[in-house]
Amino acid sequence: MAKNDIGPPNYRDMLPPIVRENYGRWRQHTIPQPGVLCHTSESGAVLTSVRVASPRLVSTDWVRQICALADQFCDGHIRFTTRHNVEFLVSEPAKVEPLLERLEAAGLMVGGVGNAISNVVHTQGWIHCKSAVTDASGLVKAVMDELHPYFTGKRDVPARLRVAVACCVNMCGACHCSDIAIVGIHRTVPRINHDMVSKSCEIPSTVASCPTGAVRPNPKLKSIDIVAEKCMYCGNCAAVCPAIDIMDPVNDGVSIWVGGKISNARTAPKFSRLAIPFLPNRPPRWPEVVEAVKNLVEVWRGNAKPGERMGEWIDRIGWERFFKLTGIPFTDKHIDDFTHATTTFRSTTQFRF
Repeated sequence: MAKNDIGPPNYRDMLPPIVRENYGRWRQHTIPQPGVLCHTSESGAVLTSVRVASPRLVSTDWVRQICALADQFCDGHIRFTTRHNVEFLVSEPAKVEPLLERLEAAGLMVGGVGNAISNVVHTQGWIHCKSAVTDASGLVKAVMDELHPYFTGKRDVPARLRVAVACCVNMCGACHCSDIAIVGIHRTVPRINHDMVSKSCEIPSTVASCPTGAVRPNPKLKSIDIVAEKCMYCGNCAAVCPAIDIMDPVNDGVSIWVGGKISNARTAPKFSRLAIPFLPNRPPRWPEVVEAVKNLVEVWRGNAKPGERMGEWIDRIGWERFFKLTGIPFTDKHIDDFTHATTTFRSTTQFRF
């Protein structure tokens, strides 16, 4: 009898031979140049990883291009990192320079290793997601057109910098724990077409979709109501019920969050915190968003100590000085008054300016 449900394949079967032979025996790695990692094993074997930025939403032609390069220089061995970089795994040192030359000729950016901006993690945006407030891919393109020197190593930064974009507050990306997070936001309560609700929506599921209990059944109209005071503008109800519309071109916009990280090095992992509550959603180049992100990067770069991530720098200087240095106005939107968020309160009276 044939086995149909055998589960996922063993990842070790897909490792390059040099990795399989030296598994658990890597002694050190160095960064000889931007975008290049040189791993040395206890056996003396050397594996070179060449990291390249990817647009994340890629064409088949692009995939064929990098696969052809991998076949020529890496025996077909490549990997995608968690931030959608592509790493060419070169086991023959003599092939590293020819590969770098071919990548440059192809217009592929090498970088994102060590103290640098890595590839930007982003969600689907307008290209795929029906609940997207803003376009993730377009925002990433506009931002990285300004910041790519920090990826390629032409400009140095004090530490690693992770940027993420989410097209709505459901945050399919890593926005909750990135140094700089760009998040699309709604600012108006969803509008209900009561005549359509009973015909196109399942009311119990629509009520259950709301994380704050703002959606209530309305038996008289065979529809639902939304309690504006409880609505957090997440759009979950609009995602499950076609009779609800939350899109608002005039009031929808972009917020920017800072200080998150996944790394456990030096300090514990951190969640991102609100820096800029609202910026206009102006495609195709989002000038206000690009300028704000560039300002954050340059202020951090000019004031942080070596090895200090964005959140660690803010913890050292205090939020008061952060707002002063960046020129970002402090508003009531920055005050965390959520009842169950007592762990995020800064209850001390000792302010640092």
